[in-house]
Amino acid sequence: MRGVMRGVMNRGQRHSIDEQLLDAPLFRGISKGEAQLVSSLTTRLEYPAGSVLARQGDLGREFLIVVHGQVEVRCDDEIVASRGPGDHVGEIALLDDCARTATLVAKTPVVFDVMAQREFTTLMVEVEGFSNRIHESAAQRRAELVQSAVRD
Repeated sequence: MRGVMRGVMNRGQRHSIDEQLLDAPLFRGISKGEAQLVSSLTTRLEYPAGSVLARQGDLGREFLIVVHGQVEVRCDDEIVASRGPGDHVGEIALLDDCARTATLVAKTPVVFDVMAQREFTTLMVEVEGFSNRIHESAAQRRAELVQSAVRD
């Protein structure tokens, strides 16, 4: 995403994400302290509708949590999924140390909380159960990509 992801940083609203995180499936069950840790590891970025946030095949360096808005997930220019508030993207490239498996396009104006590889690794070590949940999520998404490719 380097070179593609250039959003507007919004440090003024630091962060109402703690409560939002507690409702997101990936973070369900984490403590308030762990939610605060996640918040401290992220930077909030905003993008207008139509922005390309990541390109399939590019090196992936960030993990993103959707705070507001909708994002299309495109594989080989076909929409394979949509992500909204509480959803996350970018984990496969970080877990597998590989290129992005999909292109991300902002369907609406979108706000993300973003963390780089180092912060993502800290999260995997420090937040109990996060590593298992993110690996399960990545496995499910890999299966969705395979299923999408088979349909074509």
